[in-house]
Parts: sequence; C-alpha cells; structure tokens
Amino acid sequence: MIATIQKYSITDVQDEVRALVARGCVGRQQRLYELRRNFGDRQWEDIEQLLVAHEYSLKDHVIELTGKESWMND
Repeated sequence: MIATIQKYSITDVQDEVRALVARGCVGRQQRLYELRRNFGDRQWEDIEQLLVAHEYSLKDHVIELTGKESWMND
C-alpha cells in the first residue's frame, strides 16, 4: 500500500492558522512552534518544513504568519 502524501502551500497553512485564531485555539502572540499541538506529527513535519522554507522561524509569532487583519466598520 502506498501512503498518500499531502503537500501544503503556505497559503493553506496561513488560512488554517487564521481559522485556529478565529476559533480561539491559538493566540496571535503565541510562537509558531506552539501550533504543533493543533496538527498531527506527520502533518506538523510537513508544515514545519514549509515554514522554514518560507523563512519563518518557529520562534516567530503567529501574527507574523497570518498577516494584518482588516476590519470593516458596521
């Protein structure tokens, strides 16, 4: 049996982390390495490599990955 390898894009990871922040699972000031608890071990290995390849340090804050948030007035 061949294992399916799922590859992620940096945009996929950013979107997922934004969703985690919106749900309150992750704080914007937490370090990127703290995201690990929200992903499986295999999944995290791929995400960690992707972050490093895009020049993120695991000591960076989550907000650096998610970018600015825009708010619309009601």
